[in-house]
This record gives sequence, C-alpha cells and structure tokens, in this order.
Amino acid sequence: MKTVNWDRKPLGAVADLCLGKMLDQNKNRGDLFPYLANVNVRWGEFDLNDLRTMRFEAHEMERYGLKFGDIMCEGGEPGRCAIWRDQLPGMMIQKALHRIRPKELLDYQFLFYNLLHIGKTKQFDQYFTGATIKHLPGEKLAKVEVDIPPLPIQRRIAGILSSYDELIENSQRRIKILEAMARALYREWFVHFRFPGHESVPRVPSPLGDIPKGWEVKTVADAFEISGGGTPSRKVEAFWEGGTIQWYSPSDLTGAGTMFMDDSSDHITNEGLAQSSARMFPARSVMLTSRATIGAIAINTQPACTNQGFITCLPNDRVPLYLQFHWLKENVPTYQRMASGATFKEISRGVFKTIEFLQPTDDLSEKFEATAAPMAEQILAPPTPNPKTSAAPAICCCRGCCWGRWTSQRRPHDHVPRLRHQL
Repeated sequence: MKTVNWDRKPLGAVADLCLGKMLDQNKNRGDLFPYLANVNVRWGEFDLNDLRTMRFEAHEMERYGLKFGDIMCEGGEPGRCAIWRDQLPGMMIQKALHRIRPKELLDYQFLFYNLLHIGKTKQFDQYFTGATIKHLPGEKLAKVEVDIPPLPIQRRIAGILSSYDELIENSQRRIKILEAMARALYREWFVHFRFPGHESVPRVPSPLGDIPKGWEVKTVADAFEISGGGTPSRKVEAFWEGGTIQWYSPSDLTGAGTMFMDDSSDHITNEGLAQSSARMFPARSVMLTSRATIGAIAINTQPACTNQGFITCLPNDRVPLYLQFHWLKENVPTYQRMASGATFKEISRGVFKTIEFLQPTDDLSEKFEATAAPMAEQILAPPTPNPKTSAAPAICCCRGCCWGRWTSQRRPHDHVPRLRHQL
C-alpha cells in the first residue's frame, strides 16, 4: 500500500481530556472508591496492587470515572500511559493523571501507541512546565499534535503492534519462570546445601556456621574482581555526541528489570571514556547498582561501562557468571544493610570487598553453571514470532520502544513513521 499523507491535529481536538480529582480527606464526601494515582500507571500497563481509596459523590462518577478504552497518562512523565480495559469495576482517577478519551475518528489503541512513541522520543518536552519538577498541565497536553491516518489504517497499525505486545508479554512470563527456576536451584544448592551428593559430605564449622566440607569462606576481594564507574562531563559535547560506547546508569537497570541488558540509554565517545572515571568491562559481567537504588542487577551482553552508581563484578573460573549473578541477587539485603550516607545510601567498593563469600568446590560450581546456563540462554533467545506479525520487517517493538531481544529493555524506536511506508 502506498504511503499517504496523514493529518496531524492537536490532541484536544480529537479527544476529551480530564484531570483526576484532588485528594482532600477533609473536604471529600461521598462513598469510598478505589482510584488510580500516578504510581499505578506503568509503561503500557497498570499496577493495581495497593490501590488507595477516596470519597466520590454521585455527580462526580462520570467526571472522574473510567470507561473501556480510556487512556491514562501520567502528568510528570508524559508518555507513560496505559489503556483502561475495565480491569476492576468502579475505578476512579486522582489529579496527577490525565484521562484521555478518544473521539470517533481515533482508534484508542492507535492513539495509545502514538502517545507512547511521542513520550519515548521526548516530543512532550517542549510542552513541559516547571524548572525543577517537570509537569504537563492539561492545557499543554491538549496542544500535543497526534497523527490521524484513516481509521482502517489506525486499526491495522494497532493490530500489528498489539500482536507484538502479546509476544513480549508471553516472553516476559517465560523469562520470569526461567529466572525463578534458576534462583530456586541456587538456593537449594548454595543456601540450603542440598546439592547433588550432599548426603555424603560432612559439615564443618566456619565463621558463617556449619558449611559443607571443602567449601571456603572468603571475602569478595579474594573471590572475584570488581570495577567502578564514572560520568564524563555533560558540558563537553565531544564526550557524548556520536558516542558508541555503552554507558549504563541505574535507571537503565531499574527501568528494564531484566536479567540481561543489550544496550544502554546513553553512549559516550572514546574521548569521554578517556577523560572520566568510567572503565570498560567485558561482555557478560554483572552490574550491581550501589547508590540510591541499591541492588538492581543485570548482565551486559556487550562490552560496556557505567556511571559511578555501580559496582561491576567480573566472573572468573572459580566464580563463574551465573553463580556470581545469583549470589549477588541472593545477598541484596546485605548490601542495603551495609550502605551508608546522609543524602542517599551507598555501599562503597571498599565495604563491598569485605563481604563474606562462600566459595563452593570447583566441581559443584561447574555443575551449577552447566545447569543454570541453558536456562539463562533461553532468556536471551528470542521467541518465535507470530506468523501474523512476522511480515512487518524491522519493526521489533511496540509500546513506543524496542525492548531488545523481547525483554522489557527499552530503547527509543521510531516505528510509527516507519509504518507509514508499509501501509
């Protein structure tokens, strides 16, 4: 189908916009109803755990209530939005959220993907107000221009992207199962000491209590090498412009929440690397966030470096990759307990090196690695595409971003304009 010229109109002209109700326990009257706050809206989904309630009167039900197909958009991070599909009855909205209700000429799913794309590509930025805390008021949101192709094309685009969303969601469920299996195996062998053949291995005293004979209590410093990071000056364009070196910040890991990271949001140049404290480490190292948000952990699949909010751990023959990864995951409470700092908590590399590490026998480490590695490699392997969607070349994403290798790793991707040329 040939390319067409799509209309673009202000969002306020093609959708009804409404902010939620201000929370005021002293003034609010009526009956208690659950409501969505900004924390409940994720990228493409809702977190309906720990919903709070607020009083609403009968005349407010229409104004602050939700209908199937409404799009909820967060005002402080526009583009973070999700479609309401009547997940729970009687749901209302709080003031921090924009309710976007498309009019007849707009398909709600198409508008949802369009808004995600606008958010991921930072096209909302020009509408922000506030110097320190950015905010997108309703009158500014109404001015945001959105694409308006013919409805059949909107629905076709939405159908393609929805299919990819389903594929991603299936992949995420599969990944969680595989990660849980590997974690359970680690705990069984190295926490509860019920490893293969454990019945014939006597326990001996150690600083950590009784441990299997042949195991050693070491410090991190004696068990494996660690590395830190740094940030090139943001004021020097040459350190960043055109950079190809992966440079991770904690938000990359906390935003993705996956075991593997294929790429970072920011990249630096060789000059930026040379003129900063950032240090390269090889692919398949284990990155641990060590400042503010302590304990986000992921494995990089490409050589990379990080900012100063990380401790990166380098596997070796005696502490191979997946043994190290699961040991780090298992001991997150330890890092958080040992962290210090007045403004924000941090565990320094010096303190981290003193943590005790229980070194299993080499045979058992190798056996665990041989068992855990195939599970992890399945996480890296992309699932088989849906035949209905595989005809969309180079569009490996939806939700406004490319989530590398079908994980939730986010990377801005200009898919909507591409679709123009495929329809």
